[in-house]
Amino acid sequence: MYVMSGPYVVRGSVSLPEAELMWRFSRSSGPGGQHVNTSDTQVELRFDLARTEGLPEVWKQRALERLAGRLHDGVVTVRASEHRSQWRNREAAAVRLAALLAEATAPPPRPRRATRVPRGINERRLREKKRRSETKRGRSARDW
Repeated sequence: MYVMSGPYVVRGSVSLPEAELMWRFSRSSGPGGQHVNTSDTQVELRFDLARTEGLPEVWKQRALERLAGRLHDGVVTVRASEHRSQWRNREAAAVRLAALLAEATAPPPRPRRATRVPRGINERRLREKKRRSETKRGRSARDW
């Protein structure tokens, strides 16, 4: 029998609270023969982001802002139907949700610190331009 590996870590010591995950199963589309008509292998995993207690408040606000387009009444939904086994689809959906939340709760990147271009680099660029210009000028047929 297949045992689900949990808990699904979002980042650091924060993981998805198992009690707040809502699972729904349905029949997958696509090939599969007679088996596909009788088994509910497609998995839909729903997570109420707006009301969760499992994420720190700062992360929750950040995720709500970044996932605003994917949310429906504060609930984020992930589907998985690529495997023929319901257990493997459950695993895939949970991992996908954890990765989505990890990306959405990541802190914003540090602002870039402006630096000056070193004088040596500028001088080398100008020397190179002058040499190239001399090369091209030498190709012209002015003094024939």
